[in-house]
Amino acid sequence: MGMIELRQPISATPRHVFAFFVPQRMPYWYGPEMESCFELLDGASDFALGQKVRISGNVGGRSVSHTAVVTGFYPGSLLEWRFQDAHGVRGVERWQLEGVWAGSVGLPEHTLVHFLGQYEFPGRLGRLLDRLVTRRAVARRSGDYLLRLAALVEQRTQPAQSWSVVR
Repeated sequence: MGMIELRQPISATPRHVFAFFVPQRMPYWYGPEMESCFELLDGASDFALGQKVRISGNVGGRSVSHTAVVTGFYPGSLLEWRFQDAHGVRGVERWQLEGVWAGSVGLPEHTLVHFLGQYEFPGRLGRLLDRLVTRRAVARRSGDYLLRLAALVEQRTQPAQSWSVVR
């Protein structure tokens, strides 16, 4: 099983950052290269524990999608889902937001986003390809998503190179 852990500092409060963890805004930073679309079961407007989410888009002219089930949700600080695609790739993605205080009182001024991605490819060939190629590509892609999130939240045009690998 592959595992990616990243951290991204963002110059905004966790509440402000979490405003980008809604189905209407996530496509701006999560999966923009595939022009992703998030569809929630029963047409809900926000994530909820146990809810099914269909994420679809286009990559290289091909339609792709996978289904996720929200397994952890706490407004303002946590979103986690388990996913599986049509090719048998499955895993978990988790974003946890931690407030960073500059002083001793009041609201946090910054946020540290902790991202954890675990995934598994089916078969021996899938595990070999993961070790040789996919793990680095997934880490880079996930890091780019976090940079794009930071740029949107901080209202910058260009993402800065600031995410860090935990493991």
